[in-house]
Amino acid sequence: MSRPVLSLGCGDYEIMRGLVDGTVRPDGFDLNALTQDKERIFRLDRRDEVDICELNVVQYLRARERGEPLTALPVFPHRRFRHGSVFVRAGSGIETVADLEGRAVGIGGFEPAAAVWLRGILQDEHGLRLDRVDWQDVFGSFGRLPDGQDAPLDPADSAARHRIDALLDTGAVSATVSAYNPPSFLAGDPSIVRLFPDFPAVERAYHARTGVFPVMHVLTIRQEIVDRHPWVPASLMAACTAARRQAMRRLRNPRALPLAFVQDVWREQDALLGDDPWQYGLTPGNVRAMELIVRYAREQGITTGSPSVDSLFTPVDAEPSGDTTII
Repeated sequence: MSRPVLSLGCGDYEIMRGLVDGTVRPDGFDLNALTQDKERIFRLDRRDEVDICELNVVQYLRARERGEPLTALPVFPHRRFRHGSVFVRAGSGIETVADLEGRAVGIGGFEPAAAVWLRGILQDEHGLRLDRVDWQDVFGSFGRLPDGQDAPLDPADSAARHRIDALLDTGAVSATVSAYNPPSFLAGDPSIVRLFPDFPAVERAYHARTGVFPVMHVLTIRQEIVDRHPWVPASLMAACTAARRQAMRRLRNPRALPLAFVQDVWREQDALLGDDPWQYGLTPGNVRAMELIVRYAREQGITTGSPSVDSLFTPVDAEPSGDTTII
């Protein structure tokens, strides 16, 4: 009997590379892996063109709330601390989080996990009153308003909305929350600065205080696949774990990366986050992160329910020991 072939849509991540290049094969089925830009992946998922798909965690929560036939594995390809993603115009009078109140703040849609996490963190950790900020969708990429309608955009601004620095420069917004650094900031423009200049220290302190490593994306799977092949989730979980462990072994080799101080970076991460902060499964830390994003999405009007973390994932065992699927 031939092995089923399932399609996988995911970004270009080292921890998923073994699944993409075929050095890690799931038991019982083959993968046709597609690495695309994230917007393309999300469109593929909405059209049911892929069986297994990386998805923004907030989009996944909304999909589940709408009753879409979709489940997920506790596999988190993308995680990120986001304090460094708030940019302001120098001289705008915004020097603290509280100064954002009463200002127009650009966001790249209402659903992206980066924006949802940051709004929640700014509220929880810094006392920002979210209802006193004028949140503006300045990108119109895949964002939706809390009522589910497309975010309104001025057609005259269709070009400028893709340029965070231009919006800051013209004063259309006073600050932005963005998963990407503004082009002018990257070019060294001193007029665009971070709200948290020493954001690494702020992020380290946040993790030390909360134990949370924010989840941005999850690995989803169509319920039809689980119903037809109930053994697929466990096999896929084992393969994802093997691919991540393979990547970690490779990247810890100081010859693998052209970074002069890579060993120091690894030692610092281990000291701050533990020896495996990317671990999959419903570990206490992963559950805590998921509980927070569920709450933030509800409080921000993006979702209405409070599903348990267990209910969001198809049942699988904890991470398996060994790397039996590596070839």
